[in-house]
Amino acid sequence: MRRDSGNPLLRRRWALCAALPLLALAQQSAPPPAPRPQVQSQVQPATAGATFTASANLVIEEVGVKDKSGKAIGGLTKEDFAVTEDGKPQTIAFFEYQNIDEAAAPAPEPGPAPAAAPVAPLTQVQIAPEAPGNVRYRNRRLLALYFDMKSMPQADQFRTLDAARKFLRDQMSPADVVAIIEYDGASVRVLQDFTADRERLQSILASMAASEQDVSGETNAIASDTGAAFGQDDSEFNIFNTDRQLAALQTATKMLGTLSEKKVLVYFASGMQLNGLDNQAQLRAAINDAVRSGVSFWPVDARGLAAASPLGNATSGSQGGAGMYSGGLATLASLQGSQDTLYTLAADTGGKAFLDFNDLSVGIVNAEKSIASYYIIGYYSANAALDGKFRRIKVTLTGNAEASLDFRQGYFAGKDFGKFTAADKDRQLEEALAMGDPVTELTMAMEVNYFRLDNAEYFTPVMVKIPGSELALAKRRGADHAMIDFIGEIKDDHGTTIQNLRDYLDFKLSDQTAAELATRPISYDTGYTLLPGAYRIKVLARDSATGRIGTYEAKFDIPYLNKEQHRVPITSVVLSSQRASLKDALATAGKPAQAAANQAANPLVQDGIMLIPSITRVFHATSDMYVFLEAYQPGATTAQPLVAYVTFVRGQAKVMETPPVKIADGLDAKSHMLPIKLSFSLGQLKPGEYDCEVSVLDPTGHKAAFWQAPVLVVP
Repeated sequence: MRRDSGNPLLRRRWALCAALPLLALAQQSAPPPAPRPQVQSQVQPATAGATFTASANLVIEEVGVKDKSGKAIGGLTKEDFAVTEDGKPQTIAFFEYQNIDEAAAPAPEPGPAPAAAPVAPLTQVQIAPEAPGNVRYRNRRLLALYFDMKSMPQADQFRTLDAARKFLRDQMSPADVVAIIEYDGASVRVLQDFTADRERLQSILASMAASEQDVSGETNAIASDTGAAFGQDDSEFNIFNTDRQLAALQTATKMLGTLSEKKVLVYFASGMQLNGLDNQAQLRAAINDAVRSGVSFWPVDARGLAAASPLGNATSGSQGGAGMYSGGLATLASLQGSQDTLYTLAADTGGKAFLDFNDLSVGIVNAEKSIASYYIIGYYSANAALDGKFRRIKVTLTGNAEASLDFRQGYFAGKDFGKFTAADKDRQLEEALAMGDPVTELTMAMEVNYFRLDNAEYFTPVMVKIPGSELALAKRRGADHAMIDFIGEIKDDHGTTIQNLRDYLDFKLSDQTAAELATRPISYDTGYTLLPGAYRIKVLARDSATGRIGTYEAKFDIPYLNKEQHRVPITSVVLSSQRASLKDALATAGKPAQAAANQAANPLVQDGIMLIPSITRVFHATSDMYVFLEAYQPGATTAQPLVAYVTFVRGQAKVMETPPVKIADGLDAKSHMLPIKLSFSLGQLKPGEYDCEVSVLDPTGHKAAFWQAPVLVVP
C-alpha cells in the first residue's frame, strides 16, 4: 500500500469558542505525591523494623519469592538478592520481610499521620501516609475496596455492597486490613482508612447502601454530573468517556502510593464503556501510576453473568435498528467492549479481572490470596535524572536459581517540565511526545473522522478541545496573551510515522475574550490526507501560562470503502449541536489562499460555516442535533436515493425515532460520495444516557448501514 508522504491538507490554526454555554472551572486536582521510586530519605541500618528518612532517588520494590510448589520462601537476607536497574548493579539500602500469617493477631490501628503528609487532601478522609520508609502495616494484607458508583446502576451497587459485606463477615482473615473508597462521578472519597475493625467496615457499607436507597430518579449513571474535580468543563468534559473514571483511579493509587507495602485495589464497576476515540494516554497514565505506587488492580464486573436475547424476550421486544439485523452480535460486542478496559487494567498491573461471575465476593477473595509473604527491598538509584523514561529493574537470587520471583519489572522516572527555559521548550515537547509515560495534566478531548476524497485518498479532519478556563487563568495572572503549543504524530500499524503536527495558537487576552474563555472550550482543528489502514494518533498540548501538558492518544481505522459489498458504504458519522462561522475564530494563522483551499477540502465546512463535532457527545435537551455523514455510490453519475433516520435507545427500549428522510441530491462527481444531513430537536428526550443509532437504507440495492454511539442528554 502506498503511503502518503505529502503535507497535511489542512494547516489552518484557529480557536473557536463553542456556541453552547458551558461552566468551566480551573483544575482542582491535588498536587501529585512524590512517586514511590523517589522518596526523600536517608537510610538507617537495613534491619527488620528499620526506619529511615529519604533522598530523591530511593526505589522501593516488593518481591515475592516462591519455591517449585508455589510456597513462599522466608528467612532470606539482603545478601541473597541482587538488584540491577537498566543493567547496572544497585546497592540494597533497605530490606524487610513481610510474613503474611493467616493466624496473625488482628492488625493494629494506624497511629496519627506524620505532620508532613505527601498527599494534599481531595476529600474529608485520606489514606494515612507512612513516614518515608516506615512500614506501618507489617505482616498485613492491604485490600482497598473501590466502588465506582458512577458506572453502576442501583441494582449493581447493592450487589457489590452485599459481596463486600459477605467478605467481611465470612472470608476476611486476621491478616487483612481493608480500606473503603468511593467514586461518585465528581470526586474520590476515602470512606474508611485501612483497618481490621469489621464492625466499623460493615457500618460504612451499611451507610453506603442506605444512602443509595434514598437516591431518587432512575440511577446515578443517568444523573447529570456537575463536578469538576478533574478540571473538565461541566456538561462536556466531565462526562461519559473513560477519562474521568481513569483519572479517579489515578487519584486513588496516588493515595495508596504513600504506603510501602503491597496493595490490591478491588475495583467494582459495571464495565468501563469504550466510547469513540477514547484517550489511550489516560489509560496508560493510570496504569503507570499504579505500577509506580505498588498497586495491582483487581476489577470485578458488578453485572455478573449477563445474557441477552437479541430479538427480545417475553418481557421486552427487540430494540430494532442495528440490533434487529445483527442479532446478538451488537449486544455481545457492547458487553465485551465494556470489559476490555477492565482486563487491561488488571493484566498490566499484575492483577486479574473477574468477569461474568455472579458471586462477586470471589473477586475479593482471589485478590486477597494474591498477597503472600514477600520482601520489601529499597535502593538508591544512581540515575537521578527526571526524564520520565522507563527504567528496567531485575531482581535475582544469588543462591537459588530455581526459585520464582515476582516483582515490578521497572518504573517510569519522574518528570519535571515546569523548569525549562524558553530555549528548551521545543525539546521539551519532543521528549514528552516520545515518552512512554503520558503527561495528563491538561484536560483534552479529541475526535478523528474520515471522508473519501478519491479512489485512494481520504481526508481526515482532527479536532481537539481544551477547557477555555486554562487561558482565563492566564488573564487573571495579568498576561496580555496566551499560547497553546501542539505537537503530534500519526503512525501506521507498523509503527512508521506517516504525518507530523507542530503548531500553536496565540490569543490576545482582552477582557471580553477572557470572559468568553472562562465558560467555553477552545477548539483546534487540523487535517491530513491518508490511505485506508490502521493508525495511531498522539497529540500533546501545552499551556504556556501554566506549563501544564496534556496528552491524547487513540487508535483509528480508515476502511477501504471500495471493497464494501454487503452494506451501504458510509464514512464517519459526525454528531453536533454547534455550527459557527469561521470569521468568529478567536485566533487564526496561516496563508489566506491555503486556508481557502483547505476549507474546500473539508466537508464539515460549507459556505464559511463549520459544523463543530460534539467530541464528548453531550447535548442539551433544548438544543438541536445535527448529523452528518457521506455514503459512497461507486460508478454512479446520478444519486441513487437513500433513506436515513436516527433512533435513540435506552436499554432494550426504543425511546425516540426521527421520521425517515429521503436523500437524493448532492452526489459528488469525483468522489461519488452522497452527503447525508439530518437535523432535529432533542426536546422529546428526557435527560439521561442513550444509544444513538443512525440507519441508512438503500431500497434499490437492498442494502443497509448502521452506526451506533452512546450520547448523553443534559437539562
